[in-house]
Amino acid sequence: MAAGHHHRLYLPGDTPVHRLPPECKLAAAVAFAITVVATPRSALWAFAVYAALLAAVAAIARVPPGFLLRRMAIELPFVAFALALPFIGLGERVAVGGLALSVEGLWAAWNILAKATLGVTASILLAATTEPHRILHGARRLRIPPLLVQIAMFMLRYLDVILDEMRRMRVARESRGFTARDLRAAPVLARSVGALFIRSYERGERVHLAMLSRGFTGTLPVLDDRPVPPAAWAAALSLPAAAAVVAALARTLA
Repeated sequence: MAAGHHHRLYLPGDTPVHRLPPECKLAAAVAFAITVVATPRSALWAFAVYAALLAAVAAIARVPPGFLLRRMAIELPFVAFALALPFIGLGERVAVGGLALSVEGLWAAWNILAKATLGVTASILLAATTEPHRILHGARRLRIPPLLVQIAMFMLRYLDVILDEMRRMRVARESRGFTARDLRAAPVLARSVGALFIRSYERGERVHLAMLSRGFTGTLPVLDDRPVPPAAWAAALSLPAAAAVVAALARTLA
């Protein structure tokens, strides 16, 4: 079910991180995120250690800092929300640069920014070193419900198809002199959305019939069912294990 090209989030390479089985990396990323969330927000040094651990993984995987920064734009809604908390928070206030900011709001903003940034970075590293269809196959090997995995696989496979259909429709509108400048363009855009839905539905029916004609029975074939060597698990889980040690120390010292 993989597309014939690399996904934009994936960075091809042949590093120790790239070669790890996808289920190992997926489990490691989830465990790392849980550990970060469980860390007390006041343990500033712990978050610095987490960032250093992720930087080490990025260096081993040869993922450039610019690649990470460009893809962290997905975090902007969390950043906007966090920046508003010091102004709308209640309780004790402190003067910062002539502004009266909530102490609790500052701590909450730091908590959201630090943990969200670390979690997003871990997710980007996972996506950068593992092709999307392999992540989903890894999820199936981790006993994620098969129906959820299949839905995600189909969504991944045909998301690019739908986006390409949207691009062709946009080019067709612009070639006829259409430009969305104000609300008067809303009826045209609404009809385009309706046409896109109908085309997507019809294409989905054609794809389903094609799959049935090729013997599809409701389950997708397993690409690789070889057992994962213990060394691979040990290498992948070294990141969350180190993070767990840091989190335990942080909670002890808090």
